[in-house]
Amino acid sequence: MAEIDKFLKMGRQLGASDVHFGVGSPPMLRLHGALRKIKYNNLTADDTKRMLYEIMSEKQQKQLEEHWELDMSYASEEAGRCRTNVCVQNRGIDATLRLIPTEVRSLDELGFPPVAKKLLEYRQGMILVTGQAGCGKTTTLAAMVQHIDQRRRDHIICLEDPIEILHHTKNMHVIQREVGQHTESFARALRACLREDPDIIIVGEMRDLETVSMAITAAETGHLVLGTLHTTNAARTIGRILDVFPPSQQDQIRTMVADSLRGIISQQLVPTLDGKGRVVCVEVLVVTPAMANLIKEDRTFQIPSMMQTGIKEGMQLMDDGLYKLLQQGIISPETALERAFDRSKFTDLSKMREHQVNWDALMELPEDKLKKRMLTEVGVVQIDRKTKHAKPIKRERIPFLFYQSKHGKLPEDAIWAELTRLYPEVAAEAPADGHH
Repeated sequence: MAEIDKFLKMGRQLGASDVHFGVGSPPMLRLHGALRKIKYNNLTADDTKRMLYEIMSEKQQKQLEEHWELDMSYASEEAGRCRTNVCVQNRGIDATLRLIPTEVRSLDELGFPPVAKKLLEYRQGMILVTGQAGCGKTTTLAAMVQHIDQRRRDHIICLEDPIEILHHTKNMHVIQREVGQHTESFARALRACLREDPDIIIVGEMRDLETVSMAITAAETGHLVLGTLHTTNAARTIGRILDVFPPSQQDQIRTMVADSLRGIISQQLVPTLDGKGRVVCVEVLVVTPAMANLIKEDRTFQIPSMMQTGIKEGMQLMDDGLYKLLQQGIISPETALERAFDRSKFTDLSKMREHQVNWDALMELPEDKLKKRMLTEVGVVQIDRKTKHAKPIKRERIPFLFYQSKHGKLPEDAIWAELTRLYPEVAAEAPADGHH
């Protein structure tokens, strides 16, 4: 067993996402987004070099010495698979090892909305998963591959730097190629894979003009392309794609992007209220004909407002995702405020509470008459003046109408059952899925 494996094994047992090795400090674990020191001696330059060179090939050692940084994958029986970055700094050699999950979780288990699956029904076009480094984009792509594998029999080519999650599919034929090991670059691999009869192409990172250009071409020529970008929201993603091209080409590229782009999922990992984990929060853009026109006409500044009106298509702004998590009691108001783009939605929580019902307090009331009074006084339930009946409520509005004092997820099913018991007519015009 390599010396470094004991720290990696410890990190995996504790649920860490990364293990850091740096000169002048003990090894550290990233637990739920925060760094924690392991009780161990401060590492010297000789310590880090010895531990890291033990898991590197001669070719990788030479590459590190020539270029002063190295991306690689490392795997062992004790530590599992790790994505590794090694770099030279002023005191010696440092490294960060990302612990790759041993099991691929489904999109439902990860907490993605149903629209994510709907986007994967396309046979042609481009779907982008974006977010800052370490927000789980690779995990999302793996869940997407798993979802597609359950429904299609396709040929999928994955271009990665480095290979992280190994795909074991039942119905699809998967090829995984690592930049630097199996191909020279993303762009070169993309050009080659167009002749390899792929149905789906996954681009681990769209980082330069040639790669972006080839990905758009692949999407236009009848392939489904899944790619990642280091952008924090949908509007910025479109801007980033266009900005890699010279000004003289942007009008043409804008049209190509509008025609080939199917959707953008931007994500971030947010600490939970109990401090025991992180939950994914997503922003979703679906390219409707109206959205495509905004892109073609260079009116991307209007994208957020169109996303707000596109709820029926499954669109969601990041702030709205944070708001839902806040109302469900999954994250704290402070976390929502810290992660929000528009902080005005979260600065006055007391004002927000004026238009909501405390579920815990409602259930403590002894009589239905008192419960109905609370619901109508706050305005959660509105009574029609003519019929004296409650007006219908959309079921998906529950997280915006109720909150609870206790920690834990808001019991939406129980709330809906209580509402329909007190006011059967609130669901009279609402189909089973909660939409009118």
